[in-house]
Amino acid sequence: MAMEDDDRPRKKITHEIGQDLSLLSVEELTDRIAMLSAEVERLREAMTRKRASKEAANNFFKS
Repeated sequence: MAMEDDDRPRKKITHEIGQDLSLLSVEELTDRIAMLSAEVERLREAMTRKRASKEAANNFFKS
């Protein structure tokens, strides 16, 4: 029966800011930390790209 459970698709991890964490396991909390850390890094990279783009545009129009 355990094999059947492994074949089912896993529920996608989602996180809502401020949600009750008391029912989550340590493993689930660890997974969420990893997911949110990756998202923070993705946001920082997007911010860096946008700043570079803005700076390039400012430099172009200053000339």
